[in-house]
Amino acid sequence: MKLGTPLSDTAVRVMLLGAGELGKEVAIELQRLGCEVIAVDRYPNAPAMQVAHRSHVIPMTDPQVLNGVIMAEAPHIIVPEIEAIATEVLADIEAAGMARVVPTARATQLTMNREGIRRLAAEELGLPTSPFAFAGSAEELAAGAQAVGFPCFVKPVMSSSGKGQSFVENADQVGDAWAYALASGRVDTTKVIVEGRIDFDYEITLLTVRSRGADGQTRTDFCAPIGHRQVKGDYVESWQPQAMTPAAIASAQDIAGKVTAALGGWGVFGVELFVKGDTVWFSEVSPRPHDTGLVTLATQTQSEFALHARAILGLPVDVTQRDIGASAVIYGGMEAQGIAFEGVAEALSVPTADLRLFGKPEAFERRRMGVATARGATTDEARDRARRAAACVRVVER
Repeated sequence: MKLGTPLSDTAVRVMLLGAGELGKEVAIELQRLGCEVIAVDRYPNAPAMQVAHRSHVIPMTDPQVLNGVIMAEAPHIIVPEIEAIATEVLADIEAAGMARVVPTARATQLTMNREGIRRLAAEELGLPTSPFAFAGSAEELAAGAQAVGFPCFVKPVMSSSGKGQSFVENADQVGDAWAYALASGRVDTTKVIVEGRIDFDYEITLLTVRSRGADGQTRTDFCAPIGHRQVKGDYVESWQPQAMTPAAIASAQDIAGKVTAALGGWGVFGVELFVKGDTVWFSEVSPRPHDTGLVTLATQTQSEFALHARAILGLPVDVTQRDIGASAVIYGGMEAQGIAFEGVAEALSVPTADLRLFGKPEAFERRRMGVATARGATTDEARDRARRAAACVRVVER
């Protein structure tokens, strides 16, 4: 692919469907390579919109509106950055050869819905997963919970960052979990997944990069494993590398390689896995940079965002880890618009610390408004520095 000049006839136009903090970093990396970036999301002034060449605010799940903005902009490449998109439009666009969908329209359709990706992994590929069942009613959920056993987790089939997730310890809590999942899903759907709890030691994100090799064939590379800690399904800190046995690393790479090969296309995939000793289970996969991968801004020669930009443009990638590092989330802590940040100087006084303040126009109690990263001689030192830096930043009303 030839790379041209933005805002000219030679421009390579890339449309981001979803303009959050991860999309913002991807937009910056694409612009460094001379691409023209169009950011689209459901709300105005989203982070990636603030750095894109142009932006549009539309209902992302409305197929007619989404198709209209794609037709008007005529992008060469479409990069879905969120789950709640009218994916049937992307399939039609791709089938007509009007644009390339990253990684593929099929991958986007399968991974936006937990049912699609779980059935692919467990039933078609035969990968080890937690016990699971799908339910379309409270009665089906109760039966599914009994089948997988208590305690279990209930999640909408279409959601992210822990939204709508419940930890269910007994049958009395099933009704509340059903109601919460329906109220919190990304799109209107009356289906949930119930998963049995696995006895695991830790969970990782294995960033898996599919790109064009020097021989013109697709190659697969793996970043060093990223450990992370979640609260109610939402990541609060991550670190790289996560120590693993050689057997566990080999198993993790095998699982990630199989599921990403089945999805196809080029780009970064965030493959989430559970690990106990040498045993690894598949959990989920995102066909895009992963929030836990924000740590790669501090650790890798090329961050996950640079890797994604290069891979989707057919350019060489380098997954080399440069440093040991960690990230820690900065939450909104309140519901307010146009918030401000105090303590930035103190945060940046922590050795090796850096910040990304996302620029989201509205804060919520548990909304990620920024992230602190730090490096260290060990993961423990890096985690301590990242947490200290994040704790220095105070979100205040203007």
